[in-house]
Amino acid sequence: MSHQLMFAFIVFAAVMYFTPGPNNVMLLSSGLTYGFRRTLPHIMGVVIGVAFMIAAVGLGLGTIFIAYPVLQTILKYAGAAYLIYLAAVIAMSGPAKSDGDVGRGPMTFWGAAVFQWINIKGWVMVIGTITAYAAIADFPWNIVIQTLVLLVVGVPSTVLWALFGTSLRPVLTSPKAVRAFNIVMAVLLLASLYPVFMDA
Repeated sequence: MSHQLMFAFIVFAAVMYFTPGPNNVMLLSSGLTYGFRRTLPHIMGVVIGVAFMIAAVGLGLGTIFIAYPVLQTILKYAGAAYLIYLAAVIAMSGPAKSDGDVGRGPMTFWGAAVFQWINIKGWVMVIGTITAYAAIADFPWNIVIQTLVLLVVGVPSTVLWALFGTSLRPVLTSPKAVRAFNIVMAVLLLASLYPVFMDA
């Protein structure tokens, strides 16, 4: 195993996970709107969804995208459309009335896991991981190592973003303040689409 490449990959994974992107913006907003406990399934969906995506693409699913590049284009624009929808939902979200609120709740585990397949930043992470850091170890151990590293790095990152949102709950107490904050988060989410349309 290449220890230098391993260290470089850990840095890459940390940068990709800790910097703002669709997942982190949504976790921040969910932490504020619903609280940390109700955001836990969303957190686990992101972490496990990204790790599964790396494993699946690294172990062979990527050949399908090479054979049919149109699928990548379809996923890219489907992801952009879904992010626009999520931005609208976040912008219109106010504070949850209580933990038992039966209205629209936080993203579910499965919703967050499936979302990774249309998450633009997620695909940047997958492609970077599998191409630039393939020489960490021999195949298939390189994919196993990469998947485990992303699981380990993903947990503290997603937890911190959700906790940051939760920590704002005592500060942003009025529905208007929460709505204003969520509008800012929605705008940031839309801003994350910039690379998609610049690459069009």
